[in-house]
Amino acid sequence: MQVWPGRSYPLGATWDGGGVNFALFSEHATKVELCLFDTPDAVAEKDRLTLPETTNHVWHGYLPGVNPGQLYGYRVHGLYDPAHGHRFNPNKILLDPYAKAVGRGLRWNDALYGYARATGDDRIFDAQDSAPFAPLACIAGTAFDWGDDRLPATSWHNTIVYETHVKGFTRLHPGVPENLRGTYAGLAAPAIIEYLQKLGVTALELMPIHYHIDDPFLAEKGRVNYWGYNTLGYFAPDPRYASAGGRNAPNEFKSMVRSLHAAGIEIILDVVYNHTAEGGRLGPALSLRGIDNACYYRLAGDPRHYIDFTGCGNSLNVGHPHVLQLIMDSLRYWVLEMHVDGFRFDLASALAREHWEVDRLGAFFDIIHQDPVLSRVKLIAEPWDLGPNGYQVGNFPVLWTEWNGRYRDCVRRFWKGDGGTMGELASRLAGSSDLYRHTGRRPSASINFITCHDGFTLQDLVSYNHKHNEANGEENRDGCDHNDSWNCGAEGETADESILALRARQKRNFLATLLLSQGVPMLLAGDEFGHSQRGNNNAYCQDSPLSWLDWNLAAGQREELEFVRRLILLRKTEPVFRRLRFFQGRPVHGQDIKDIYWVKPAGGQMTAEDWHAGHVKCLGMGLLGDQIDETAHFEDIAFKLGPQVQMLCWTCEFDTSDPRAQRRFLGRFQEYPLRARSFVLLRPDLPLVR
Repeated sequence: MQVWPGRSYPLGATWDGGGVNFALFSEHATKVELCLFDTPDAVAEKDRLTLPETTNHVWHGYLPGVNPGQLYGYRVHGLYDPAHGHRFNPNKILLDPYAKAVGRGLRWNDALYGYARATGDDRIFDAQDSAPFAPLACIAGTAFDWGDDRLPATSWHNTIVYETHVKGFTRLHPGVPENLRGTYAGLAAPAIIEYLQKLGVTALELMPIHYHIDDPFLAEKGRVNYWGYNTLGYFAPDPRYASAGGRNAPNEFKSMVRSLHAAGIEIILDVVYNHTAEGGRLGPALSLRGIDNACYYRLAGDPRHYIDFTGCGNSLNVGHPHVLQLIMDSLRYWVLEMHVDGFRFDLASALAREHWEVDRLGAFFDIIHQDPVLSRVKLIAEPWDLGPNGYQVGNFPVLWTEWNGRYRDCVRRFWKGDGGTMGELASRLAGSSDLYRHTGRRPSASINFITCHDGFTLQDLVSYNHKHNEANGEENRDGCDHNDSWNCGAEGETADESILALRARQKRNFLATLLLSQGVPMLLAGDEFGHSQRGNNNAYCQDSPLSWLDWNLAAGQREELEFVRRLILLRKTEPVFRRLRFFQGRPVHGQDIKDIYWVKPAGGQMTAEDWHAGHVKCLGMGLLGDQIDETAHFEDIAFKLGPQVQMLCWTCEFDTSDPRAQRRFLGRFQEYPLRARSFVLLRPDLPLVR
């Protein structure tokens, strides 16, 4: 087959209608061979072609007559010298880091390792051919009609995030055609879109959909990496979620995005650029390790070993310009070609480590901030990693929002009944200005959440004191032991009606707190109707009904769902719950009028002494005439309204102690009988006169 010189840019495989240009970066390679495969079942390549040119460490060549659908991989030659960071092995077929589609998934075999795995010594070169087992890239290029698709561009303060899993969300949904359940197409089914619109969320945060592999230790146990935080291909939608196979995955994903955009729903991708699925030094050679290990990964002082800020065996070398280019090219591709609306960066602190410390002025942030594409989409950081000083909540720069782990922890402790939480709770309800104001950000910098994919579901948060991860096969050693959960009096399932009623009230308390706090709320899919994982707080390997949402809702679950819908509608219709700026005093007619005030149960406003004394059992929060009362104490409290509002008529929007007490007109009164462990929202029916 004739090979022309081609071009060094763009990287990857680019079809131009008459052939394909191939370009691969490798600074230390001595030769790069392009391998073409006939079918996914092929055990060897039909053609092995040497890329004829190298320009600035980019190996490239052009093949006329090659079309979309062609399967390919690379063999990269060079030194196999782990002691100096080099792990080239031309016996291994390697996945193109820029592959837009995956035409064949991985099949685990010892031949996938660059060293003799049976010896356990990564210094011993392995000559086995991995061609029958390695994942293969597929040439993309089929046209897609976007029509009049437009990004919804929902402002941050109007955003309500819904975290979900492509497969788990639709796998059991009766309204989705059976052949589409668990797929991109299933997520765009009319029944799903109708549900999301009726619920009221504005953005789906999808757990990783980049091509990932199952960890070898899971494969040996017959399990999978269900969550997907084990990325191998940063451009390819995972073919396991495509109803018509990997070759069609890009267009099926685009069709999903187009349908959700038409419904006003944004797509945010959870992305894992901090490490790859190749793991530590004893991991396989599937892509970057065999292409140029010394460039793509952060190596330790002994280059045979990796610096690991992620707990997954390796860390991408973000300080290398071509690695940074890989990340930025991937992000731009998903925005420009796939029309996604934003990203949530897993273990984002690892990306900010240019040398060792987390640096908010580092190149990663600089290049995003000046980029005309990426600076305009939603950017969410998981603001921690496992390295030293990795917990960076509140320290990311402007343009970034953050998963506010301090919000989660404080709200959980408060409703569990822990003491000493009142002062911090007030800050969290008001948008966490203590964390974000100093960097010039606004309340929307805080992504507020109670639960997420990692940890207990909301149902389990109020049903278990301890994790129960035995189903994962790791003797309950995996997962976090510190959950700030409370089982309300019984561990797990119970028939005790009083405990069940208390759990239902606690869930309403959590949901009301979340959806009426300043900042951006994030709801975990299934929490709106009490999905349980039976106490498993680390269901990363559970591709099973344990993780899939069960849509056969009982009467109580339907009531919970309706309560959440009402909360979201209330948030959307009342601007006071989604302010653009932090609360502050402001002059009105020469008087200093506060736009927020805090009230003690006795009716007076909180003083500095009250905040520091820590003896207040209950707290009222006044927002421009709307008052939120909440308590985590164990007894009922007669909560008195302040004298300035006692002449108003009031309506109770909801009281979490009584799910039937919705929109009750109360008229004038001086005190409200606030039940233990409850959250009440009172609305004045007459304007406040000053």
